[in-house]
Amino acid sequence: MEWQTFVDEPAVIAVAVLALGFVVGYLVGKLNKELLNAAGVSDAVEGTPFERTAQSLGTSTVEIVARISSWFIYGIAVLTAIHIAELLPTDAFWARIIEFIPQLFIAVLVLILGFIIADKAELVVSEYLRGVKLPEVAIIPKVVKYSVLYIAFIVALDQVGVAVFALLILLAVYAIGIVIVGGYAFKDFLVSSAAGIYLLLNQPYSIGDQVKIGDHSGIVQEVDLFVTKIEDDSEEFIVPNRKVFEEGVVRIRG
Repeated sequence: MEWQTFVDEPAVIAVAVLALGFVVGYLVGKLNKELLNAAGVSDAVEGTPFERTAQSLGTSTVEIVARISSWFIYGIAVLTAIHIAELLPTDAFWARIIEFIPQLFIAVLVLILGFIIADKAELVVSEYLRGVKLPEVAIIPKVVKYSVLYIAFIVALDQVGVAVFALLILLAVYAIGIVIVGGYAFKDFLVSSAAGIYLLLNQPYSIGDQVKIGDHSGIVQEVDLFVTKIEDDSEEFIVPNRKVFEEGVVRIRG
């Protein structure tokens, strides 16, 4: 009878729940780490600034996400144990906290994923545009990165109940601004790409031809969507395709 009474004590039940919560949290963290590695997440984030920062701190992106899942279980266990032990009688307060914890967990996870996706998007776009020798192109990867971060920030704030209507309006203004300013700033980029499409389709000259474009003359080494590369005996010239249309091209017959 005394043993049954002891077991039924709220403090004992609270301790048992706390212990069980920490065991489950540890196992969930381990399982999530294995699942993330098996899904190839560690390879996907390799080389991103977020992953390099995590490694400099002696951890990794996968470990951070796995630990967050463990901390979520720990937090729920602690709050449940406090409630069972009746250390604080404010049921409404703890009900709100228990409701808020999952939202906070999702918000943090969204921010981490936002940083990872933003870093990866910047790397992918930079790699894709690496061969484009136009100065305007350098800003595009940064625009992509911070656009993804801004959206992740809005989603995270919305998860924790922060009013984001004003931020959504700013996002719309930002998108419109990108279109207007980008259209003006990248007009040469767009013209060069349109000219490149024409050159690639019609091929007025090809690799190995000796040509003169404006003040530059030499043998064509490469023609891509944005630029034409020609070189003579000592110099290589990278000519935006729009200049081919503006200045004309002379094909020198040997």
